Amino acid sequence: MSAATTRSRTPRTPDRLCVEAVELARAAAEEAAFPGVVGAHVSAVAEGDRVVTHFFESKEPGYRGWRWAVTVTRASRAKNVTLDETVLLPGDDALLAPEWVPWSERLRPGDMGPGDLLPTDAEDLRLEPGWSGEDTPPPNSVVSTEMAELVEAEDADVTDRAVVPVRGSITSVAEELGMRRARVLSRYGLHTAADRWDESFGAKTPMAQAAPASCVSCGFLVAVGGSLGQAFGVCANEFSPADGRLVSLSYGCGGHSEAAVMPAPPRPAPPVLDSMASDEFTLRPTPDSGSVPDSETDLPAADLGHS
Repeated sequence: MSAATTRSRTPRTPDRLCVEAVELARAAAEEAAFPGVVGAHVSAVAEGDRVVTHFFESKEPGYRGWRWAVTVTRASRAKNVTLDETVLLPGDDALLAPEWVPWSERLRPGDMGPGDLLPTDAEDLRLEPGWSGEDTPPPNSVVSTEMAELVEAEDADVTDRAVVPVRGSITSVAEELGMRRARVLSRYGLHTAADRWDESFGAKTPMAQAAPASCVSCGFLVAVGGSLGQAFGVCANEFSPADGRLVSLSYGCGGHSEAAVMPAPPRPAPPVLDSMASDEFTLRPTPDSGSVPDSETDLPAADLGHS
């Protein structure tokens, strides 16, 4: 094992003068914050040769578990300890902000209000082309062969063959038309229900007034049969306030499928700190800075301490 390896694994011994500069470090922390929020001295850690960081408790409201870190150092064979930097750092039990999450993952059903706009992804799995110009429907279309076979298989599992009317009979035709019930909704009952539903999810609601488009052109609208289908449909957008509700075709919200299609927001890059650069400070004023007298005669006589 080399000597360099041995030194790297040996803990550094803190410099005595830097460790004793607690008051200098406290004054620097109080200057960065203000007196009263810098608590007790916690520890001193050696960062390198003649470089020590002092940690103080933080009493700042909202920064529970954070610590003021003040780094001091001194030059080789020098007696004066100087300030390096002052920063507020989180401790092991510090209260930190939650990890950044994109808005698309933070959104929950019921969060959208009047005037809000909910963009949809171009590849949203809940949507498919309504008409692609091709004769073959998409695999997940309701008229595709795969979906038709799946529906027939599910119907065979839940249908009681004993109560199914004979195909071609008047009873079977009445069942397909929805007329096998003893009584059906009258025209008056249909109109009163439509007026009632239009008050909750119609064109005059604040949500519809602020919507970018109406439900008649939304991909999340599920059509209903009968005469109600000419004025109503069922909303299938889980983020819409009308999810699972019968809505008027003139209703609308910010979750319209074609309102806006935006790309996913990029994640912010982690901060980059340049710890190798140095700041240049002028030790003596330059003649053209305005702080130096114009002539040597304006300079006061210096006491050199000898005759």
